[in-house]
Order: sequence, then structure tokens, then C-alpha cells
Amino acid sequence: MQILAEKEAEKLLEKEGFPVSPREYTNNLDILKKIASRISYPVALKVQGPKILHKSDVGGVIIDIRNEQELEKAFTKIKKIKGYKEVVIQKYQTGNLLLIGLKKDPVFGHTVLVGSGGIYTEILKDISLRICPITEKDAEQMIRELKIYQVLKGVRGEKPANFSKIKEVLLKISNLTKKYPKIKELDINPLIITDSNVSVIDARIVFE
Repeated sequence: MQILAEKEAEKLLEKEGFPVSPREYTNNLDILKKIASRISYPVALKVQGPKILHKSDVGGVIIDIRNEQELEKAFTKIKKIKGYKEVVIQKYQTGNLLLIGLKKDPVFGHTVLVGSGGIYTEILKDISLRICPITEKDAEQMIRELKIYQVLKGVRGEKPANFSKIKEVLLKISNLTKKYPKIKELDINPLIITDSNVSVIDARIVFE
């Protein structure tokens, strides 16, 4: 079994045409400050380490960092996490959060799933899935089956999510199984959704 954590997983997804959010990696505070200044605040920091799979559980995700003082404080905190290797810095983005995944079932083969994402994924259990390969119609039905669909449609004057981009990601995930049949699990969590775009913020891939 081979596990591709965030850095390697996102390289693969980027190569396959997924909308991966730009990011940079460093373990140097001065370089981190320069990156933050270049991409402009607010930013988000995440811990990076080969054995750290659930970053939020260890306090390894700090978002909406608005200045250099907050950046230094966040970096100091993340460096103390067991297994720390470096930090990931990204421009902080807001939007609705989805989980997009792929799992290999011993009976049914690969299944693609979509659900409410972020830190509440396991609590809400708002999931829809289909056996691969899926069609565009399948992708649309999966999204409509979610409780969060009502939010994605736009509430209280908010613009609706870009559903065509969400469907595109679901179809790409389904098609990955043709090129990479040995994928056992794939998690994109979260996929940030806005009215104009979608963006892969974090990912993990497990091969048999």
C-alpha cells in the first residue's frame, strides 16, 4: 500500500487537470513572510508531514491569518506539532465546502462520492455515492441528493454555486479509475465552492 499525502497527491491531481489551489512549502519563517507578502493577506497555513493525515485533529490548520504577527504566531504553533516537516501556505479562500472521494469496494469496484466537506464531514454524514463510471446526469443527481444542496443553490441573496464545475470534478474523479485502477481511496476535502469556481484545498490518495 502506498499513501500519497497532500504534497504528492495534489501534484498528481494537478497533472490530471484538477483545479488545485496554488500553494507553496517552506520551513523557514523569513521565506514564509516573503511568500505571504507576495500573495497578500489573508493566508492559511497547514502542517505538512508524511505521517500527519488529519491536520485539523492536531491543530495543524490555521486560517484567515491577516498580518505578519499572526503569521509568526501560527508558524510557531505548527512547528511544535509531532511529525512536522514544513508548512503549506495558501491564499485564504472562503466558500462552501464539499468532500469529493473515491473508494474501491471489493464487490462493486470503484465508487465516487460527494458530500458536505470540511471538519464536519464525519458528523453531518451528508453523502451521496455512485458506482463508477458515472455520467453527467449521475453527477447532477448526486449533488441534488445532498442536504447542503439547498445552501449551494444560494440562500438569503447569495449567488448559487458553480454546479458545472462541481460536476466536472466528479466526472474527472470517476475517470481517474481508468488510468489509475489501483487507487484504493482518494479524498479531496475540502473542495471550496464559489459562484464562479471550485478549488482543491487538500487531498490524499491511497494506492493498493
